[in-house]
Amino acid sequence: MIKKGIGGLVLGLALMGTPLLGQSRSTPFQVGDRILLRVEGDSALSDTFTVVTGPALRLPEIGEISLASVPRADVETYLARELGRYIKDATVEARALIRISVVGEVTRPGFYAVPIDLVLPDALMLAGGATSDARIDRVSVMRGKTSLLNEGTLQAAIARGATLDELGMRAGDRIEVPNGQRNDPESKWRVAGLILTGLATTVGIIALSK
Repeated sequence: MIKKGIGGLVLGLALMGTPLLGQSRSTPFQVGDRILLRVEGDSALSDTFTVVTGPALRLPEIGEISLASVPRADVETYLARELGRYIKDATVEARALIRISVVGEVTRPGFYAVPIDLVLPDALMLAGGATSDARIDRVSVMRGKTSLLNEGTLQAAIARGATLDELGMRAGDRIEVPNGQRNDPESKWRVAGLILTGLATTVGIIALSK
């Protein structure tokens, strides 16, 4: 039986294309994504592995396991089945991670490896939270110079608790928090409301910053 969650590997607490609001979606794996894997009783297979060309997962003593067409949200079920071919009665925990950057008006801008089921407010909290100058209502999700979602769609997605996976984010994407006006009290209320919403739906996260 597959155990849910990351258990002892959780290190802390704590969004190509526009998804339809209210509809779940899961992006296939890309090279550079990461998988946090734990196989009970096997320390060699209990680590964070980077997805290689294929896409595939390259594991010690086992070799490559194809991840072609595997939704990131289904990685635990999939790997439990695949590893079951090599390890009898394997107890597997797996979670997909992507390395993104959080930049702009946050306390600790930088790169973070985060679970795909993280929501955007929790990603901001991972980066130390928004500064007093932030305009959270104008936050954007970028891939290179392209915005993945228009402002209205993104705010609606945040309100319904959309995850990074549902927003189609992948390795190399970034969350940008723009500078706002200090004398805009309405903006500060929006900042507080967003952070409180994020904390209310806190999930386990793995923060691997470099």
